Amino acid sequence: MQFKDIVMQRYAVKKFDGRTVPGEKIDELIDLVRFAPSAFNIQPWKIKVVSDQKLKVQLLPAAFNQEQVTSCSHLLVFCADPDYDSLIKKLRTLQKDNHVPEEVQEMVTGMATGFVKAMPPEQWLAWSQAQTYLALGNAVNGAKSLGLDSCPMGGFNPDEFIRILNIPRPLVPVMLCPVGYAADTPMPKIRFRTEDILL
Repeated sequence: MQFKDIVMQRYAVKKFDGRTVPGEKIDELIDLVRFAPSAFNIQPWKIKVVSDQKLKVQLLPAAFNQEQVTSCSHLLVFCADPDYDSLIKKLRTLQKDNHVPEEVQEMVTGMATGFVKAMPPEQWLAWSQAQTYLALGNAVNGAKSLGLDSCPMGGFNPDEFIRILNIPRPLVPVMLCPVGYAADTPMPKIRFRTEDILL
């Protein structure tokens, strides 16, 4: 499937048919998400994958009873990670383990550290959220490329998701992405005209 076809055929599913997506397909999808772009390659996100039906039912009220949560096969909970000290250390280890030249390691981690330190700590979460949306983009387009359907969802109670899923702080759930096989029919895809989005 060409990328243009993926973009044009992908839509926000309102109801899934309940079929289970094979685990290896979900693994493929997570791998596509893993290669999403992020500033300085810091990858400030974590994903909680929920496939247990009882747990999805428990989460339903915290997602304002949107049935995608319970009719999907797997629910991906995208969490922003604002712990930049740990992330930069982890990045340094990743570079070292992959034999990145020492001077490149110094340059990349130095730039990342300088950027983060120049930002007030209260903005770290917002910056992590912005990066997490890039990973979400890989998830929704990646799902379609694998013959799956999805729906990006921002309507839910993060605190309840943290409680129910035992998500550790400082991680914060920012988006949901239920994945499965659609049981609805997409509406025609409409968008603003090109001239409406260009300055």
